[in-house]
Amino acid sequence: MNNLQLVWKNITQQIGSTLLSVLLTAFGVAILCVIYITGDAFEKQLSNNTKNIDLVVGAKGSPLQLILSSLYHVDNPTGNIALADARNLGNNPFIELAVPISLGDNFKGHRLIGTEPSYLELYALKIGEGKIWGKSFEAVIGSNVARKRGLKIGDTFNTAHGLSAEGHVHDEHPFHVVGILDRSNSVVDNLILCNLESVWDVHGIAHGEHNGEHDHATEHEHNHDDHDHATAHNHDEHDHDHAGHAHEDEIVSEKPNDVFVKSIGEDMLAHRGDEVTALLVKYASPAAMGIVPRLVNQSTDMQAASPAIESTRLFSLLGVGLDSLAILAYVIMFIAGLSVFISLYNALKERKYDLAIMRSMGASQTKLFSLVLVEGLVITFIGGIIGLLFGHFGLYLINQQASESADFIEAFRVNSQELFLILAACIIGMLAALIPAIRAYKTSIATILADK
Repeated sequence: MNNLQLVWKNITQQIGSTLLSVLLTAFGVAILCVIYITGDAFEKQLSNNTKNIDLVVGAKGSPLQLILSSLYHVDNPTGNIALADARNLGNNPFIELAVPISLGDNFKGHRLIGTEPSYLELYALKIGEGKIWGKSFEAVIGSNVARKRGLKIGDTFNTAHGLSAEGHVHDEHPFHVVGILDRSNSVVDNLILCNLESVWDVHGIAHGEHNGEHDHATEHEHNHDDHDHATAHNHDEHDHDHAGHAHEDEIVSEKPNDVFVKSIGEDMLAHRGDEVTALLVKYASPAAMGIVPRLVNQSTDMQAASPAIESTRLFSLLGVGLDSLAILAYVIMFIAGLSVFISLYNALKERKYDLAIMRSMGASQTKLFSLVLVEGLVITFIGGIIGLLFGHFGLYLINQQASESADFIEAFRVNSQELFLILAACIIGMLAALIPAIRAYKTSIATILADK
């Protein structure tokens, strides 16, 4: 019978204490596995999602919220900014590229992003199948959207309002898939891209490029080929002068405040013009870093947020929680080692006569020493392997529960750091078995058999 067979026989004879040691080791390794893989994936996402974006400009509010909503797509926007102001800022000589984005809808958790073709340039994206959108309600989808939702070129889908997949569905405005992006290992893999007009149209928002056409189509069911909306409106007023005036007086007399507020709101919107959620900026030179943010924050009603600064702040906040979990995992690993030590130490007392007989049959002191050492190693090695399985299964569950835009963890991908976790578990097992192994090495045949 070789050493491994003897070790396995000894382990199975004390299954209760062995199982406890295995589980403690497994829990410690599982927690560390989740921490390392999640932290590594999150750090890579921070880099991939902001690699070409030096600044995000949006409505006044929380800079971190602006970054989370515009780059990571896991929060609500701070508000809207005027597209004209964004265009003016984009013309600044210190800015190489300025890409507007407009948010508002989702498809089964995947955010719909109204933007321009330069968005693909900013993220270095390539279209794997199909083409880029050419008109409103044509969409280019990320690789994960296509894979998870089974969408392909030519398919249609309807978006829901807001971030929730259970929001109001815009059945009247289906989107058509015209392109599928290659995998980029960034948040864009979980996004749906279209032009800005699509986001405005799906919410019934009049805009400069389609203002007359859109208002005319939505407010009149019949076609006026020779008259615009203003002419049609004036025509209606002239044809129904008396009835129209009576109806208007009736409304004003019943709800004068509502009419006044509505009139003021329309004037404000008309004055403000088209709006977008944010502007993604790439600097033309390093000197822009000290000029553009100050210009935006001090001279406009918009705010500028640096992805590098806010991402570092975010990761530092998360790092506190990850470090706390890591400490907990190390404590569990220490307890597991203590459990292995107690288990082997007690087992050694029960097996001292077996060891004495083995010595009398020719087993050397080194053989007994190695048997106990290997026993501690095997227990923690098994616990480490089970811990890795627990860890990856836990990552899979986390991925399933996370929102689609935050789906960035490859649950079943083996990380090189996991080998160090197994190695650490084995070292703990060997250290825990060291004292019992020394006692086995010093086994005195004469003394033990004399006590017998």
